[in-house]
Amino acid sequence: MSLQNLFEIRREVTKRTRLTLALVSWTLVVTAWFFLTRWKILPPFSVPPPAGVVEAFIRLWTEYDLPGNVAQSWWRIAQAFFWSAVVAIPLGLLMASFGWLHDLVNPVAAPMRSMPITAFLPAFIGLFGMEEGMKIAFLWFGMFFYLLAVVVEEANKVDNALIETALTLGAKRRHVLWLMFRASFPGIFGSFRILYDIGWTYVILAEMVNARKGVGYMVEAARKVLDLDRVYAGIIAIGFAAFLFRWLLTLAEHWLFPWRRPSVMLSQPAVAMAVAKGHKRAKP
Repeated sequence: MSLQNLFEIRREVTKRTRLTLALVSWTLVVTAWFFLTRWKILPPFSVPPPAGVVEAFIRLWTEYDLPGNVAQSWWRIAQAFFWSAVVAIPLGLLMASFGWLHDLVNPVAAPMRSMPITAFLPAFIGLFGMEEGMKIAFLWFGMFFYLLAVVVEEANKVDNALIETALTLGAKRRHVLWLMFRASFPGIFGSFRILYDIGWTYVILAEMVNARKGVGYMVEAARKVLDLDRVYAGIIAIGFAAFLFRWLLTLAEHWLFPWRRPSVMLSQPAVAMAVAKGHKRAKP
């Protein structure tokens, strides 16, 4: 890719170029990290050197059951996600269908999306105690209102002509609701990746409270003994786990809804050539 092409607006980037740029960006981050700790620019008790973090990552895998902790955190997120979807998808479809229900629920739901969920943690401890139920409920609360807003938005995008056609053909109310669900579900499914990111963000906080397993517990246990190498290794492990599940959801979306894949944009010269060929063929 030439220097001129780098600054061409909306130019398609090849897969090889994307991979190269990703490697360059992470190389710069790790290199800066190495020299900042090597030259002791940063306090030694705040950022450990990369070599120590790599060694701690190996210890997390061999001594502290890293796969088991990741699996436990994922299971908590999955449970909260399931119950969020069970409640938010039907409620969101009904809110998009009936204006009075939207005006009844939205004044409460909309402000909740702006509230810092961390402030609700003491309330959830008081309501559900400090065991597993509290963690699931806390994660559910963090996911539900975001998913509800997405469901309402995607359901509102369903073309009215589609609904009117169904009604004209004799569809009943339940049939129209099912039609709206099927039309909006690809967009709803696309939001699941962001929802899982939210879950991985909040599960760390939930697992710092009376947990005996999970990535949040793993990081908190290392912090209590001031093992910063293990803390940073745990943070990196969380990033890998979140990225892996996000990638799996992306693959599932491409498999279930192949028509939603972004089409490759033709460059302007290619479009011009195609149009010119069409004109030549159209001449008598």
